[in-house]
Amino acid sequence: MNRSIHHLRTWPLAAIGLAVACSVSAQSEPPRSDTAITVAQAGSGSPMNERRSYAPGEGAYSVIPYTSHGYVGINAGRPDYGNVGCAGGFSCSDSSTSYSLYTGGMFNRYFGAELGYVNLGKLESAGGKTEAHGINLSLVGRLPLGVVHLFGKVGTTYGRSEVSASPLSGVATGKASGWEGSYGAGIGFDLSPRSSIVLEWNRYDVRFVGVGKREVDTTSIGYMHRF
Repeated sequence: MNRSIHHLRTWPLAAIGLAVACSVSAQSEPPRSDTAITVAQAGSGSPMNERRSYAPGEGAYSVIPYTSHGYVGINAGRPDYGNVGCAGGFSCSDSSTSYSLYTGGMFNRYFGAELGYVNLGKLESAGGKTEAHGINLSLVGRLPLGVVHLFGKVGTTYGRSEVSASPLSGVATGKASGWEGSYGAGIGFDLSPRSSIVLEWNRYDVRFVGVGKREVDTTSIGYMHRF
Protein backbone atom coordinates (compact mmCIF):
# COMPACT_ATOMS: atom_id res chain seq x y z
CA MET A 1 0.00 0.00 0.00
CA ASN A 2 2.78 2.48 0.99
CA ARG A 3 4.67 1.64 -2.20
CA SER A 4 1.52 2.32 -4.33
CA ILE A 5 0.94 5.66 -2.61
CA HIS A 6 4.58 6.59 -3.18
CA HIS A 7 4.30 5.80 -6.89
CA LEU A 8 1.18 7.95 -7.27
CA ARG A 9 2.77 10.88 -5.44
CA THR A 10 5.95 10.72 -7.57
CA TRP A 11 3.93 10.50 -10.81
CA PRO A 12 3.83 14.32 -11.31
CA LEU A 13 7.66 14.46 -11.31
CA ALA A 14 7.79 11.73 -13.95
CA ALA A 15 5.17 13.58 -16.03
CA ILE A 16 7.16 16.82 -15.85
CA GLY A 17 10.32 14.98 -16.91
CA LEU A 18 8.47 13.38 -19.81
CA ALA A 19 7.05 16.72 -20.91
CA VAL A 20 10.49 18.38 -20.88
CA ALA A 21 12.10 15.48 -22.76
CA CYS A 22 9.38 15.51 -25.42
CA SER A 23 9.59 19.28 -25.84
CA VAL A 24 13.39 19.14 -26.28
CA SER A 25 13.00 16.31 -28.80
CA ALA A 26 10.40 18.26 -30.76
CA GLN A 27 12.52 21.41 -30.79
CA SER A 28 15.59 19.50 -32.01
CA GLU A 29 13.89 18.59 -35.30
CA PRO A 30 14.95 20.60 -38.39
CA PRO A 31 12.88 23.80 -38.64
CA ARG A 32 10.04 23.83 -41.08
CA SER A 33 8.66 26.88 -42.81
CA ASP A 34 4.96 27.64 -42.80
CA THR A 35 5.33 30.60 -45.17
CA ALA A 36 4.42 28.41 -48.14
CA ILE A 37 1.00 27.63 -46.65
CA THR A 38 -1.26 30.31 -48.10
CA VAL A 39 -5.00 30.80 -48.13
CA ALA A 40 -5.10 29.61 -51.72
CA GLN A 41 -3.17 26.44 -50.86
CA ALA A 42 -5.46 25.74 -47.91
CA GLY A 43 -8.27 25.14 -50.36
CA SER A 44 -6.24 22.93 -52.68
CA GLY A 45 -7.06 19.71 -50.83
CA SER A 46 -3.47 18.41 -51.08
CA PRO A 47 -2.38 15.75 -48.53
CA MET A 48 0.10 18.15 -46.94
CA ASN A 49 -2.50 20.86 -46.39
CA GLU A 50 -4.99 18.31 -45.11
CA ARG A 51 -2.41 17.07 -42.59
CA ARG A 52 -1.56 20.61 -41.49
CA SER A 53 -5.21 21.59 -41.05
CA TYR A 54 -6.17 18.73 -38.75
CA ALA A 55 -4.19 20.14 -35.83
CA PRO A 56 -2.56 23.54 -35.27
CA GLY A 57 0.82 21.95 -34.43
CA GLU A 58 3.13 20.49 -37.05
CA GLY A 59 4.56 17.37 -35.38
CA ALA A 60 3.22 13.88 -35.85
CA TYR A 61 4.76 12.55 -32.60
CA SER A 62 2.63 11.46 -29.62
CA VAL A 63 3.22 9.58 -26.37
CA ILE A 64 -0.22 7.94 -26.59
CA PRO A 65 -0.22 4.76 -28.78
CA TYR A 66 -2.11 4.91 -32.10
CA THR A 67 -2.27 8.71 -32.01
CA SER A 68 -0.31 11.57 -33.58
CA HIS A 69 -0.07 15.37 -33.14
CA GLY A 70 0.68 14.94 -29.44
CA TYR A 71 0.73 17.57 -26.72
CA VAL A 72 1.53 18.13 -23.05
CA GLY A 73 -0.13 20.51 -20.62
CA ILE A 74 -0.44 21.79 -17.09
CA ASN A 75 -3.56 23.27 -15.45
CA ALA A 76 -4.11 24.90 -12.07
CA GLY A 77 -7.35 25.98 -10.42
CA ARG A 78 -9.69 25.56 -7.48
CA PRO A 79 -11.41 22.38 -6.26
CA ASP A 80 -14.99 22.06 -5.07
CA TYR A 81 -15.58 19.10 -2.73
CA GLY A 82 -19.18 20.02 -1.99
CA ASN A 83 -20.00 18.94 1.58
CA VAL A 84 -17.74 15.86 1.67
CA GLY A 85 -16.33 15.55 5.20
CA CYS A 86 -18.18 18.62 6.53
CA ALA A 87 -19.75 18.53 9.99
CA GLY A 88 -21.92 20.92 12.02
CA GLY A 89 -20.02 23.22 14.36
CA PHE A 90 -16.80 23.02 12.30
CA SER A 91 -15.53 25.23 9.49
CA CYS A 92 -15.62 23.76 5.98
CA SER A 93 -13.83 25.35 3.02
CA ASP A 94 -11.97 24.42 -0.18
CA SER A 95 -8.78 26.21 0.77
CA SER A 96 -6.19 24.87 -1.64
CA THR A 97 -5.23 24.68 -5.30
CA SER A 98 -5.95 21.78 -7.64
CA TYR A 99 -3.66 21.00 -10.58
CA SER A 100 -3.20 18.48 -13.37
CA LEU A 101 -0.36 17.35 -15.64
CA TYR A 102 -1.29 15.55 -18.84
CA THR A 103 -0.25 14.38 -22.28
CA GLY A 104 -2.45 13.46 -25.22
CA GLY A 105 -2.67 12.76 -28.92
CA MET A 106 -5.21 12.73 -31.75
CA PHE A 107 -6.68 9.73 -33.62
CA ASN A 108 -7.91 12.17 -36.27
CA ARG A 109 -8.81 15.84 -36.49
CA TYR A 110 -11.69 15.58 -34.02
CA PHE A 111 -10.98 12.72 -31.59
CA GLY A 112 -8.07 11.82 -29.35
CA ALA A 113 -7.01 10.39 -26.00
CA GLU A 114 -5.39 11.87 -22.92
CA LEU A 115 -3.48 10.49 -19.92
CA GLY A 116 -2.66 12.56 -16.85
CA TYR A 117 -2.20 13.01 -13.14
CA VAL A 118 -4.71 15.13 -11.22
CA ASN A 119 -4.34 16.48 -7.70
CA LEU A 120 -7.68 17.69 -6.38
CA GLY A 121 -6.24 19.77 -3.58
CA LYS A 122 -7.86 19.57 -0.16
CA LEU A 123 -10.89 20.56 1.86
CA GLU A 124 -10.36 21.92 5.39
CA SER A 125 -13.24 20.44 7.38
CA ALA A 126 -14.37 18.83 10.64
CA GLY A 127 -11.19 19.79 12.43
CA GLY A 128 -9.06 18.02 9.81
CA LYS A 129 -8.78 17.80 6.05
CA THR A 130 -10.08 15.85 3.08
CA GLU A 131 -7.84 15.40 0.02
CA ALA A 132 -7.70 13.32 -3.16
CA HIS A 133 -5.55 12.69 -6.23
CA GLY A 134 -5.34 10.13 -9.02
CA ILE A 135 -4.48 9.08 -12.57
CA ASN A 136 -6.96 9.94 -15.31
CA LEU A 137 -7.51 8.41 -18.77
CA SER A 138 -9.98 10.16 -21.08
CA LEU A 139 -11.27 10.21 -24.63
CA VAL A 140 -11.23 13.74 -26.02
CA GLY A 141 -13.50 15.35 -28.62
CA ARG A 142 -12.19 18.53 -30.23
CA LEU A 143 -13.87 21.11 -32.47
CA PRO A 144 -11.38 23.53 -34.12
CA LEU A 145 -12.75 27.01 -34.87
CA GLY A 146 -9.77 28.93 -36.20
CA VAL A 147 -7.60 30.17 -33.33
CA VAL A 148 -10.21 28.89 -30.86
CA HIS A 149 -11.11 25.27 -30.19
CA LEU A 150 -13.79 23.68 -28.03
CA PHE A 151 -13.25 20.32 -26.38
CA GLY A 152 -14.97 17.76 -24.18
CA LYS A 153 -13.65 14.79 -22.21
CA VAL A 154 -15.09 11.58 -20.82
CA GLY A 155 -13.11 8.88 -19.08
CA THR A 156 -12.11 7.20 -15.85
CA THR A 157 -9.89 8.04 -12.89
CA TYR A 158 -8.12 5.79 -10.42
CA GLY A 159 -8.41 8.03 -7.38
CA ARG A 160 -7.11 7.91 -3.82
CA SER A 161 -8.63 9.92 -1.00
CA GLU A 162 -7.74 10.50 2.64
CA VAL A 163 -9.92 12.03 5.35
CA SER A 164 -8.82 13.22 8.78
CA ALA A 165 -11.13 14.87 11.32
CA SER A 166 -11.63 15.71 14.97
CA PRO A 167 -12.99 12.79 17.06
CA LEU A 168 -15.82 15.14 18.10
CA SER A 169 -17.02 15.64 14.54
CA GLY A 170 -18.43 12.16 13.99
CA VAL A 171 -16.86 12.10 10.50
CA ALA A 172 -15.38 8.78 9.35
CA THR A 173 -11.63 8.99 8.77
CA GLY A 174 -9.22 6.93 6.69
CA LYS A 175 -8.29 6.19 3.08
CA ALA A 176 -10.23 4.91 0.08
CA SER A 177 -9.36 4.23 -3.56
CA GLY A 178 -10.76 2.82 -6.80
CA TRP A 179 -11.78 3.46 -10.40
CA GLU A 180 -14.61 5.91 -11.05
CA GLY A 181 -15.87 8.06 -13.93
CA SER A 182 -14.90 11.57 -14.99
CA TYR A 183 -15.90 14.13 -17.59
CA GLY A 184 -15.28 17.74 -18.49
CA ALA A 185 -15.31 20.50 -21.10
CA GLY A 186 -13.35 23.58 -22.01
CA ILE A 187 -12.16 26.12 -24.56
CA GLY A 188 -8.67 26.74 -25.90
CA PHE A 189 -7.12 29.90 -27.37
CA ASP A 190 -4.13 29.41 -29.69
CA LEU A 191 -1.15 31.67 -28.96
CA SER A 192 0.87 30.11 -31.80
CA PRO A 193 0.74 26.96 -33.96
CA ARG A 194 2.28 25.04 -31.05
CA SER A 195 0.85 26.59 -27.89
CA SER A 196 -2.55 27.38 -26.35
CA ILE A 197 -4.14 28.75 -23.21
CA VAL A 198 -7.04 26.59 -22.02
CA LEU A 199 -9.97 27.21 -19.66
CA GLU A 200 -11.43 23.96 -18.34
CA TRP A 201 -14.05 22.49 -16.02
CA ASN A 202 -13.91 18.85 -14.87
CA ARG A 203 -15.91 16.57 -12.60
CA TYR A 204 -14.33 13.51 -10.95
CA ASP A 205 -16.15 10.79 -9.05
CA VAL A 206 -14.00 9.85 -6.05
CA ARG A 207 -14.48 7.26 -3.31
CA PHE A 208 -14.32 8.48 0.30
CA VAL A 209 -14.28 6.39 3.44
CA GLY A 210 -17.64 6.24 5.20
CA VAL A 211 -19.64 7.96 2.44
CA GLY A 212 -18.69 6.13 -0.78
CA LYS A 213 -18.59 7.86 -4.17
CA ARG A 214 -18.80 11.65 -4.24
CA GLU A 215 -18.29 14.30 -6.93
CA VAL A 216 -15.32 16.68 -6.87
CA ASP A 217 -15.27 19.53 -9.40
CA THR A 218 -12.35 21.63 -10.61
CA THR A 219 -12.28 24.87 -12.58
CA SER A 220 -8.85 25.67 -13.99
CA ILE A 221 -6.68 27.59 -16.44
CA GLY A 222 -3.70 26.02 -18.13
CA TYR A 223 -1.04 25.99 -20.83
CA MET A 224 -0.76 23.35 -23.58
CA HIS A 225 2.26 22.76 -25.84
CA ARG A 226 2.06 20.68 -29.05
CA PHE A 227 4.96 18.59 -30.31
